[in-house]
Amino acid sequence: MIRKIGLGLLGLLAVAAIAFFAIAPGYVDRDLNRVDPTLAIAVSPEALALHDTLTIVDLHADTLLWKRDMLDRADHSHVDLPRLQDGNVALQIFSSVTKTPAGQNYDNNDDSTDRITLLAFGQLQPVRTWFSLTERTLWHAAKLDRAIAESGGALIGIRDTSDLARLADQRSDAVGAMLSVEGLHNLEGDIANLQRLYDAGVRMAGLAHFFDNEVAGSMHGVNKGGLTTMGREVVQQMEEMGMVVDIAHCSHVCVAEVLRMARRPVVSSHGGVQATCDENRNLTDEEIRGVAATGGVIGIGYWDGAVCETSPRAIARAMRHVRDLVGIEAVALGSDFDGTVTTPFDTTGLAQITQALMDEGFTESEIRAAMGENALRVLAASLSPMQEAR
Repeated sequence: MIRKIGLGLLGLLAVAAIAFFAIAPGYVDRDLNRVDPTLAIAVSPEALALHDTLTIVDLHADTLLWKRDMLDRADHSHVDLPRLQDGNVALQIFSSVTKTPAGQNYDNNDDSTDRITLLAFGQLQPVRTWFSLTERTLWHAAKLDRAIAESGGALIGIRDTSDLARLADQRSDAVGAMLSVEGLHNLEGDIANLQRLYDAGVRMAGLAHFFDNEVAGSMHGVNKGGLTTMGREVVQQMEEMGMVVDIAHCSHVCVAEVLRMARRPVVSSHGGVQATCDENRNLTDEEIRGVAATGGVIGIGYWDGAVCETSPRAIARAMRHVRDLVGIEAVALGSDFDGTVTTPFDTTGLAQITQALMDEGFTESEIRAAMGENALRVLAASLSPMQEAR
């Protein structure tokens, strides 16, 4: 009898484990990456016709974090290849998220907890990713490379300017895919890991995420300091290698220090501007001017923390502020799709931004620039190693 009870309990545990690993990760994905269509706007035939001719670039999506096949259309969350094609996206930059704190907030987080470890367990990722932040990014890189290889040419990996040229030649329904990193805590304190990330395909990196690290202070950290000694060396090496420096989530001190030392265009991949949404993570007018002075771009996000409401019109207002302050050349898209955010549409609904920009009085050439041409210009200027650029 005791043996039967024991076997029964083991059976229940096995069923519970199967249910957890099979169901829980997908449930979390659905719950945290939502679409709220209540503020969606109608798209006119004129806007749709223009949208279909645009070259669209999105600077930031966290799709690689989740247990999904990027090549298959999902019925939830925000991004996959079929929906990128439906949205007429030319290039999607996919970020590697490796650590996020429990109780994550915009004001004050330390590095003592990590929610991604549980996700790595639950999604049955390789054991090497359970306790190594560097290995998590290398796993995301392999995941992206596998999707590219299995896409039959529909996904084109972007690592250098020749890949950008190939994407332009093969455009039709092909979508470019480039790898970035959200916070260089994944260096694990060893600057030699920067070369490992580059070799794996990383071509953009945010210096900090939601907590201070060995490279830089976070706007959401405890100390909110600037670049460390290691951080200054990292920025210099990134520019020399041909890796774009991303100031999203950096503290104000960090942003100022990066802008002072930058020799190449700097980007803010995803966020907003304080003039239209007064959140601490968004850029001040002084910071917007600083990014523009480097020749860089500011990717405007689609969620409430970036634009203070989930509305295409709020996105367009933030883009208009950047245009009016420093010129259209600094405006770009930075959705933060699949980044545990609620947005007014998934990537199939990008024509709503085109419509909102038209309603804000943007000209056709300004819309083309903001929706992707500016971002492509920055990538073309940044992806070659320094010695080649000279």
